[in-house]
Amino acid sequence: MNKDDFLYPRGRYYGHVKPENLVFNANLQEFAQRISYICNLETGGKLTPDEAYEEIKALWQQLKRTKQQLQIGDNPFEDNDKDSKS
Repeated sequence: MNKDDFLYPRGRYYGHVKPENLVFNANLQEFAQRISYICNLETGGKLTPDEAYEEIKALWQQLKRTKQQLQIGDNPFEDNDKDSKS
């Protein structure tokens, strides 16, 4: 097993396959993994609660920017072309 696969596992994507959804899903999985590390560091006393909060806040802002840049709507699994198929 590759060390990176062990440290940074990726789940399979089961949603509507569109490039922006796949990119956002990868970013969301990375966000969750990094949050887990921050929580563990804070629990272990390596980060203060304030440092952990600031790190999580920065990651959240980065995820929000990614969502906006990818133009992910309220329902990222909705087919935008369904009106043209009718």
